[in-house]
Amino acid sequence: MNAARRRRLLQQVALMEMEEEEKDLLFANHYLNRRALRPGRNRRYWVKPWIYRREQLGQYDTLMRELREEDPEAIINYMRLPMELYDEVLARITPSITKQDNKIPGGGKPLIQDCTMQHLASGDSYSSIKWAFRVPSNTMSMFVPEVCQSIIDEYAAEVIACPTTPAEWKEIANEFLRRWNFPHVCGALDGKHVACKCTPNTGSTYHNYEGFFSIVLMALVDADNKFIWLDVGPDGAASDAQIYNECELKDVLQNKTIGFLILSNFFVADNAFQLRTDMMKPFPFRNKTVEERIFNYRLPKARRVMENAFGILAQRFQILLSTMQHTPDNVRIIVQASVCLHNLMRTRYPNININQVDR
Repeated sequence: MNAARRRRLLQQVALMEMEEEEKDLLFANHYLNRRALRPGRNRRYWVKPWIYRREQLGQYDTLMRELREEDPEAIINYMRLPMELYDEVLARITPSITKQDNKIPGGGKPLIQDCTMQHLASGDSYSSIKWAFRVPSNTMSMFVPEVCQSIIDEYAAEVIACPTTPAEWKEIANEFLRRWNFPHVCGALDGKHVACKCTPNTGSTYHNYEGFFSIVLMALVDADNKFIWLDVGPDGAASDAQIYNECELKDVLQNKTIGFLILSNFFVADNAFQLRTDMMKPFPFRNKTVEERIFNYRLPKARRVMENAFGILAQRFQILLSTMQHTPDNVRIIVQASVCLHNLMRTRYPNININQVDR
């Protein structure tokens, strides 16, 4: 046995006899020594000068201040929220997005929320928003999901509340009868594909029948275009009927734990769903009788609230109109936060329609 091989064998035996803490210390020292031998990276700037001038020239500290002082109504178009509601949301999510060490020079919570709302409202990418707000795109990719998650934590239980008593379901049914002339309807059920980029190593998991990659927003909507239940995130390859059969809503209806009277109330849906005692859909056959034609006229009219809700949601937060360049987990968070803000607007400001937002 030569000397080099004998030395390596002795080192292996000594390593086997060492304690775990000694091994960790040895490997840590070896890693640090190798890292110290690497050629250093000379940074010209810790933060680039044009980012440091955010307070003087950034869009938040210039345009937002001008809108507050000169044209408060334009903030509805700019932020998709009235100024009072925008300030309330900021006040409620501030504790959860506050960090001990703020990495944004001259920035803060209002700037973070402003970037997030502009991203949701316009659908612009991080790369385009960073020039106006002078915030690097990699920084935005970190705080945008955090802000959306904070909005969900603060408002989801308040604005997305599924009825749990027969009286609450009856109130929704009465509203459908008053507005859409269809009795015993407690909600319109459907799914919407939210386009997202192809995730690596997922194959056709998110590829839907329409030919693009997406996740599915399965939701139940009341007569006032508000979401009362939603399931965000099923893969785009799944059908609406498959998603409903595996969702929580079907289970609680069968267990009768939410006060839904199946024999007297039902949901309305399209032909993608199965005909059930708690779900009605149009007659699919030709040569229908007069009564069946009247039913097929009235049911889609009541079910139209679902299409209206999806349209208002996507028009208000136009990130839903484009292909979202996020991971599926972040897409789910952004969609759910958008639904929370949509319901908040429908509850607090029911008279503000989408035409006023886009004027």
